[in-house]
Amino acid sequence: MVNGKLLMVNGWAARLVKIVGAVFLLLFLVQQAGAEPEWQRKVDPFLLAEVQATLDGEDAPQTEFLVRLAVQADLSAAAEIADKTAKGTYVYEQLTAVAQQTQAPLLAQLAAMGVEAVRPFWITNMVWVRGNLDTIAMMAQRSDVAYLYANPRVTLDVLPDGPEVGFSETAVSAIEWNISHIRADLVWDIGFTGQGVVIGGQDTGYDWDHPALINQYRGWDGSSADHNFNWHDAIHASNADCPADSPQPCDDYTHGTHTMGIMVGNDLAPTADGWPSAAANAIGVAPGAQWIGCRNMNDGDGTPESYTECYEWFVAPYPLGGNPMTDGDPSKAPHVINNSWGCPPSENCLPDSLEAVVNNVRAAGIVTVHSAGNEGSLCNTVQNPAATYPASFTVGSTDINDNIAATSSRGPSTFDGGLKPDITAPGVNIKSAIPVGIFSYGTKSGTSMAGPHVAGLVALLISANPSLAGDVDAIEAILRETAVPLTTSQGCGSDGPTDVPNNVYGYGRIDALAPILEQFPLKLYLPFSVR
Repeated sequence: MVNGKLLMVNGWAARLVKIVGAVFLLLFLVQQAGAEPEWQRKVDPFLLAEVQATLDGEDAPQTEFLVRLAVQADLSAAAEIADKTAKGTYVYEQLTAVAQQTQAPLLAQLAAMGVEAVRPFWITNMVWVRGNLDTIAMMAQRSDVAYLYANPRVTLDVLPDGPEVGFSETAVSAIEWNISHIRADLVWDIGFTGQGVVIGGQDTGYDWDHPALINQYRGWDGSSADHNFNWHDAIHASNADCPADSPQPCDDYTHGTHTMGIMVGNDLAPTADGWPSAAANAIGVAPGAQWIGCRNMNDGDGTPESYTECYEWFVAPYPLGGNPMTDGDPSKAPHVINNSWGCPPSENCLPDSLEAVVNNVRAAGIVTVHSAGNEGSLCNTVQNPAATYPASFTVGSTDINDNIAATSSRGPSTFDGGLKPDITAPGVNIKSAIPVGIFSYGTKSGTSMAGPHVAGLVALLISANPSLAGDVDAIEAILRETAVPLTTSQGCGSDGPTDVPNNVYGYGRIDALAPILEQFPLKLYLPFSVR
């Protein structure tokens, strides 16, 4: 496996060298020939360089790219719709209508050109295409096309597994330290465990029948599984662990299973006495919530297209083999989506490549939680879409003492200079579920582990106050206002040493109990030890 990975890296290195050479060749030719053709201004420079480089002896190399159309749906009216399902239905209907009304001429031209590798999207008005330079030129010359984006392979940014030096376990029961540290177990005691809430995760996949996850999977009724509307595989190629378009959840990298465990993991049956606190492995923030999942990475590598496909499925889940344009059901959409991945510009993801997608997911009333990234400890390292966007609720990583993790990315956002991260959560030495041949558990660190805490907290909050479902602004405001304020002298952006929020901790470290007590008079009846 190591040698195979090394060969893969070397292959990509050789490919990158060719692409860089092609970039310089393009610049030279443009300089010699004068101004570049007008259509090239609508094409991602990396895409042009990639397709014009002669790779592996091919005379007319093909590549994947995303064609974004000029006409985009106006979803501003969605903000006035209070009911989450109605809001999601409105967004789905508007987006699919615009796609169906405007994509037909473009698709017809591609068909006439003999281009068969095509996939229309509606979450933003866009079409995935595999073609050569002629295809790119023809698409870019169309007046109804706004821009052509590359679709690069992006490797998941993960930290080494295992505990860090100086770590000490403080939990006195099976409830993990990070769960008790944010006081999620006290919220369970009140009676809120995430019941009635659906969490979505897009990641490397999920070991759905792991003892810590099976009872919370929406596709499991206690005796049989139904993966329709509950699972989608956006990876259409096979590997050693997962088949292409896997008909059931699988995880080829362990990362996804670990993140889902942090959100909902608990290995005690919900009908057992003492659930959920009495579990042998109480690893999840919201063990009473249900989860659904989408695989957006192949052995740790994703693309803007695969991320987009998962986002689209979450807004209106459709059955296995269903038609995204016509078979989506917004009533089955999750309340929150965890995104423990990034699409770095260093790997040729344009800064705005996913912005419209994330904006439309949020318009559908879904909270989109994003890990800030592990590029710290310098300022201006929140740099990877989609964590950089204002519509993303971005999470940094803290340790058991509420210190910012050395690797946690800091703001301001390189996208617009705005505050990032929005908030922080435990992300150092987090125990959760892993699929390693046999059902097991392991420790991982990173903002990938911090983000799921926030997704789980969103579930707790909505279970306590169902009227918040679909109101993304209100949910995020509550989490900001009730966070434990933390300050820093690092001075990122215009931060002062006593400023809250700041570009290291955001508004502070999440606290699960505080937003519950903040809203409800039930705190008057709780013992002082809990308040």
